[in-house]
Amino acid sequence: MNKFEVVLLFNPELTNKTLTSEIENFKSKLTSNSANLINEEDWGLRDLSYNIDKHKKAFYTFLQIEGSGNMIKNLNTELNQSDNLLRYMFIRVDEHQELPTKLKYEKK
Repeated sequence: MNKFEVVLLFNPELTNKTLTSEIENFKSKLTSNSANLINEEDWGLRDLSYNIDKHKKAFYTFLQIEGSGNMIKNLNTELNQSDNLLRYMFIRVDEHQELPTKLKYEKK
C-alpha cells in the first residue's frame, strides 16, 4: 500500500452542510476504491495564491490516505466531475507527516 497526502480545495460559497457532504462523499469514494483514510485535518477558509474560477478563497481539507496507484486514477476521473471542488492534489509520500500540521494553527 502506497501512502498519499491529499489537499482538496472547495468552492468558498458552499454552505457548511454542503461542504461536509462533499467531504463525506470523497471519503466514501476512497473506501469504494479500497483506500484507507489515516488522518484528516480541516484547514478552513484560506486565501488562494491566485484566483481560481474568479474565487479568491477556498475551503482547504487535508487527508492522509493509503491505497494503490490505480486508486488515484479512478479518483481523478470522479473528482474532475465535481462542480464544488476547485482543485485537488495527491502527493505520494514515504511517511505521513505528524498532525496537526503548522497550517492548522497559522493565521488565516
